[in-house]
Amino acid sequence: MYNSNVPSNDPGEKTRLPTIDDYRDYVGDDAVERIRKKADSLRGMHVTNINSTYYGGGVASLLSSLTLLMNQVGLKTGWRVIQGTPDFFSVTKKMHNALQGGSINLTERKKRIYEGVVRENAVRNHLTHDTVIVHDPQPLPMIEHYNKTVPWLWRCHVDLTDPDPDLWAYMEPFIEQYDAVIVSREDYKQKLQTPQLVFEPAIDPFSILNKEMTEEEILDRLDKYNIPSDKPLLVQVSRFDKWKDPEGVIEAFKLAREEVDATLVLLGNVATDDPGGRAVYESLLDEESERIKILSVEDTALVNALQNRAAVVLQKSKREGFGLTVSEAMWKGTPVIGGNVGGIRNQVVHGENGFLVESIEETAKYIVELVNDEGKRVEMGKRARETVRERFLLTRYLEEYLDLLLNLEIRVVVRGHNN
Repeated sequence: MYNSNVPSNDPGEKTRLPTIDDYRDYVGDDAVERIRKKADSLRGMHVTNINSTYYGGGVASLLSSLTLLMNQVGLKTGWRVIQGTPDFFSVTKKMHNALQGGSINLTERKKRIYEGVVRENAVRNHLTHDTVIVHDPQPLPMIEHYNKTVPWLWRCHVDLTDPDPDLWAYMEPFIEQYDAVIVSREDYKQKLQTPQLVFEPAIDPFSILNKEMTEEEILDRLDKYNIPSDKPLLVQVSRFDKWKDPEGVIEAFKLAREEVDATLVLLGNVATDDPGGRAVYESLLDEESERIKILSVEDTALVNALQNRAAVVLQKSKREGFGLTVSEAMWKGTPVIGGNVGGIRNQVVHGENGFLVESIEETAKYIVELVNDEGKRVEMGKRARETVRERFLLTRYLEEYLDLLLNLEIRVVVRGHNN
């Protein structure tokens, strides 16, 4: 236990949270002790994270695990979720799409809605912390409403390869007020005065999403949702979003079924900050059949079961900030066929631990190849899991944040307020 302000984590308790020591078997003693030493220098620091949703998508999943582990090593780390109207989230979804290469008609009305809701949240959130980490565009302008005396970091999780120039020009004055910008790939960096760093996201192997499951547990989850397991499973897990190209996945599956028999499952959710997700989900329902299952449910154990049981996991994105579902599947020893875009390219090495594709035809080709060749699936799956063990576990991500906080030379002040 690092300080008395961290809740008890006695292994005898009914609900035991992972500790840094649990990672020893995966990352080794040296890495754990190195992290302990760095965290010791920051012990008692009060950090808060701000984003726009508690569930749905990789950012929420990442924050859920990271904030707990940061607390466990001695940093008092909070997580706040901003509140917003449907109009606000409609505007921010358009902004999200425009940052990833779409377009936006950025009217004065949209700006008023955006900035007005952010200001309301700033009034309700009293940020007297040692460091503030703001995630993605939704809460970005909050920095304007505080007397900034501590470092503020902007963590952008989206693909910034080709942002809409008008939107970027509008956002840039907000961004330049931050002390650092963190992106997921080197080619997401922009022309900014603010220092920029690259942190690749990572997974928590002890979460419900990624922990080991028995065969009985896997079949129980599949049976609950009437998912047949008599034929090879092809699975895509992601938000219902046009950038994830669910229509293309269905077309590739239909093409592959001319040569192999299988079942396709598209599992997604509709997060509170994504008002367009429901429309995308409903547009797919006409494709449902005995061998095409389209589910919108919040069940992390089902995600785990599907990624474990799948012959192939698909992530045929057209844009992808990073795509943690790729690492999640790879950790379970399942090869991934992913779009040759964004952060998927950080994780999948074409022909070694999966395949990168740029068309429906390529996707179908590799589906057939992997379904027909169990030996290749097994070997690729082993290499996929090792890739994640070496590069995409949460300890590495935690250490990058510790290094940044240390390099900012923040004077740690232990305060008595709550997150």
